[in-house]
Amino acid sequence: MTTRQIVLPDAPPLPAPDSINTFPDFPPRSDMMNSLFLHRPAWQPALHRQLSAVHRNPLVISEMPLAWRHNQGSGMFIPDLMIAFDVDCDSIISRRGYAISEWGKPPDFVLEIASPTTAANDEGNKRVGYAGYGVPEYWRFDNEWGRRYATGLAGDRLDGSEYRPITIHRYADGMHWGHSAILNLDLCWEYGQLRWYDPTARRYLDTFEQEAEGRMAERTGRIIAEGERDTERERRIAERERRLAAEAEVQRLQAEIRRLQST
Repeated sequence: MTTRQIVLPDAPPLPAPDSINTFPDFPPRSDMMNSLFLHRPAWQPALHRQLSAVHRNPLVISEMPLAWRHNQGSGMFIPDLMIAFDVDCDSIISRRGYAISEWGKPPDFVLEIASPTTAANDEGNKRVGYAGYGVPEYWRFDNEWGRRYATGLAGDRLDGSEYRPITIHRYADGMHWGHSAILNLDLCWEYGQLRWYDPTARRYLDTFEQEAEGRMAERTGRIIAEGERDTERERRIAERERRLAAEAEVQRLQAEIRRLQST
């Protein structure tokens, strides 16, 4: 399945240079999909650390409006996850949105998470819209394995002016994954959870809980090691004290022998 790139209608002219180009405020979303599959596992900071090794200060953000221009009246989207390289993150955050006309490029990666109210739009209108914006990769994740989307995991890569599906590998146990060439990471559907795998390092990115457990295990290891070092130090001190006491006793006995011999 391919999607022909569509050029959306021009937005009204940009405001005067001395005005502040900011996006309008949007009401909070009512679904909890972001919280469950992006925020609670803390994938944004994990992805930011991972991508910062290659790209300087990448934009990795959720619930950020995306449009051609700040004052665009229609065709504006709010991706669940948006990643962009070579942009000014602070400027985008201060403007409360990503304007493609301002940066001369679309974001590099977009992910949507299925919810009861957005699933049909994610596979239809948004897929057409992101292609029209020129987003290189557009991914979709459904924790219920195709109940809301056609499949649990799907990705599209822009080929010229069309989206072409990214190959999704499926295993007998139901897990499946696809490779993001933009991020050089594998997106994985594993037992209803979204996970990220680094094929170069051959490891999964850690969730917040896993990082916390790792830090606790490291701290516990240091405490145990310090305790073992303290025990070894105490053993050496006790051994030295016994040796000094033995040497002192030998010296006392030798002195006593000399005293007796001299009488």
